[in-house]
Amino acid sequence: MKIGLYFGSFNPIHIGHLAIANVMAENTDLTKVWFVVSPQNPLKPSKGLLHEFDRYDMVKAAIADNYKLEVSDVEFQLTKPSYTIHTLVHLRERYPDKEFKVILGEDNLENFAKWKNHEQILEQFGLYVYPRPHVTNSELTRHPQVKMIDAPLLDISATYIRDCIKNNKSIRYLVPEVVEQMIRSKGFYK
Repeated sequence: MKIGLYFGSFNPIHIGHLAIANVMAENTDLTKVWFVVSPQNPLKPSKGLLHEFDRYDMVKAAIADNYKLEVSDVEFQLTKPSYTIHTLVHLRERYPDKEFKVILGEDNLENFAKWKNHEQILEQFGLYVYPRPHVTNSELTRHPQVKMIDAPLLDISATYIRDCIKNNKSIRYLVPEVVEQMIRSKGFYK
């Protein structure tokens, strides 16, 4: 069973995340896609980051009707900050019957060399990369362990969504309706 791991803060999860995950689950050789909710990204500041359990709950609600998508809290129990290589090694030991691939936006290839043990991630796991707008082509796109996936170019950011919420603007159609309801009822990102 081949599992695509889609790492992120999902702060909040939005239709761009869901579209990419669905393309990966439906149009590649991946059996399932797991959204791995990261408590803390070592390359990003944690200011404005909603509690990991709230972000997990939003992802779970957003994907509830798609059996090919799952949410994982594996990084909640691991040492922080979350390094992808530690999570991958942990998952490989925990699920020896599964083959794991890392799902990544093309914009992340620029900084991939800064990731802890990036060579090990590349060689032992491999990357499934979706296109991103305004990205300079990376040398990595030609690497045998990098699979470029044809997917729609989506330029939706969680930052934009959070800004809309702070400014009392609509986020309709940017996030699933159930996520919008959770954000509004709990007063997230105000």
